[in-house]
Amino acid sequence: MKFATFDVAGPAIITPTKIGDARGYFMETYKDAWFREHIADVTFVQDNQSMSAQVGTIRGLHYQKTPFGQGKLVRCLKGAIFDVAVDIRHDSHTFGQWVGVTLSAAGAEQLWVPEGFAHGFCTLEPDTEVFYKVTNTYSREHDAGLAFDDPEIGINWPIDLATAILSDKDKLQPQLHDLR
Repeated sequence: MKFATFDVAGPAIITPTKIGDARGYFMETYKDAWFREHIADVTFVQDNQSMSAQVGTIRGLHYQKTPFGQGKLVRCLKGAIFDVAVDIRHDSHTFGQWVGVTLSAAGAEQLWVPEGFAHGFCTLEPDTEVFYKVTNTYSREHDAGLAFDDPEIGINWPIDLATAILSDKDKLQPQLHDLR
């Protein structure tokens, strides 16, 4: 596996090595000791999966408040997404800054989103399936989010936002300045 980091400290992009032949391919997508050595010393406790039927579906920006904060290891099993992590660590000099990458089933890339970041993605292909491992269980009482289109964050989503498909919850998320 290879990895790269960003100017915003914390997130990392991980690319597994595919070994292929006429039958198809094999790859290791997660190896605990490697992940702890190179990315983060965390324990994953739950796996989640979503399917979004339409291109332009935005899920997020989501996070969980302490003590149920979550780190996420995200990959796309089918289709492709534009995946985003926004720094919401109050003591960080990069508070409010974001990183974004395209994850695809074909490329097998994964994005590590540490605790202290809001996470969201936009589907780029129909019937896109996303799988992610998390470091804490879901808690409805600690569930929180940010507006995907907050101009202060300024995410450059690769779709026309006027036609974005969102849940009712995601249409009503607060702005970044509400976290301060």
